[in-house]
Amino acid sequence: MAEPGISTRPWASLSLDLDNLWSYLRVHGDAGWESFPSYLDVAVPRILGFLAERNLTVTVFVVGQDAALEENRAPLGALAAAGHEIGNHSFSHEPWLHLLEESAIEDEIVRAEEAIEAATGQRPRGFRGPGFSLSLAALRVLERRGYLYDSSTLPTFAGPLARLYYLMRSDLKGEERQKRARLFGGFSEGFRPLRPYRWRLEGSGVVEVPVTTLPLLRLPMHASYVLYLSTFSPALARAYFALAARLCRTLGVRPCLLLHPLDFLGGDDVSRLDFFPAMRLPGAVKLERLGRLLETYTRCFDVRPLGEWVRRTLEEGPLAEVEPRFAQ
Repeated sequence: MAEPGISTRPWASLSLDLDNLWSYLRVHGDAGWESFPSYLDVAVPRILGFLAERNLTVTVFVVGQDAALEENRAPLGALAAAGHEIGNHSFSHEPWLHLLEESAIEDEIVRAEEAIEAATGQRPRGFRGPGFSLSLAALRVLERRGYLYDSSTLPTFAGPLARLYYLMRSDLKGEERQKRARLFGGFSEGFRPLRPYRWRLEGSGVVEVPVTTLPLLRLPMHASYVLYLSTFSPALARAYFALAARLCRTLGVRPCLLLHPLDFLGGDDVSRLDFFPAMRLPGAVKLERLGRLLETYTRCFDVRPLGEWVRRTLEEGPLAEVEPRFAQ
C-alpha cells in the first residue's frame, strides 16, 4: 500500500517553451521582429493562473533575449517566484543553432544563462534548443557548463511535413530559407529513443529527455499539435491524446509533454500570428481545450518539472548511453 500523500501514478513531466511574439515573427521571416514585440505581459499572468488552478509546477524554458530586456523582468521573475523551474532556451532563439560553430553556440548559451539568472534568480540546469535544434557542439558546451539535462529531441517522422507546412506559409527565399532547411528535423529523428538516456561524451554525459511522441507511430502529441487537431474535431483531438496517454502508461514511457504560450493565446489576443496552427481559435476556446487535455494528463500521471523528473529517473539506476549523431 502506498504511503499517505504519495501518488501511485507513474510520474511525467510538463514543460513550456516561452517563445515570444518576436521569435515567431523572426522564424517566419516577417518584418518588425527586431524591435522585440512581446506578449509576455498578457501570456505569463494567464499561464500562471492556469497552472495555479491545477496545482501544477512546470519547467519554463526562457529565451535569453527576453530576460535581457527590463520590461520582461517582472513577468519572468513571477514565474520563478511561483516555484517553476527555469531552463535555458538559447539567447537569440535561432532554430538553426546546429549550423553555428561551437564558440558561437557557447556564446548563445552563456549569454542566456547570465540574463536568465539576473531576471529570475535561477541558473538554468536544463536546455532546450529552439526548434529542436541540437548538435554535438551544443552537447559539448552543455557538458562543460555543467548542465544536468537537454530536452531538444523530438522523435517523430513528421518533421519534414511540419517544415513543409511552415515554409509554404512563408515568403522566405535564398539564405533565410536555407537556414530553416532542417527546421523540426528529418525523417530519421523518428528512430531516436523515446525514453531518457545519456549522450556518450568525454565526461559523464548530459541526460537527454526526448519530447514524447505517440509510442509506436511516433506522431506528435504536444499540446500545440493536439489543439491543431481540435480545429477539425475537438472529440477526435481528445480521443487522440487519451490514446497517447494510455499507450505511454501501457508501454512504460514516462512522458515529457510540451506547452507553448500560443496554447494559452488565441487570435483575439495576438493578431499577427494567424500563420500559426490553431491561432484562429479564440483564447477562451483554447484554454478550455487545453484544460481538458491536462485533466487527462494529470489523471494518468504524477506531473513534475523536468529537473525533478530527471533526478528521480537517475535514482532508479544508470541510463543507456547513445552516440551523438546528427544529420548534416
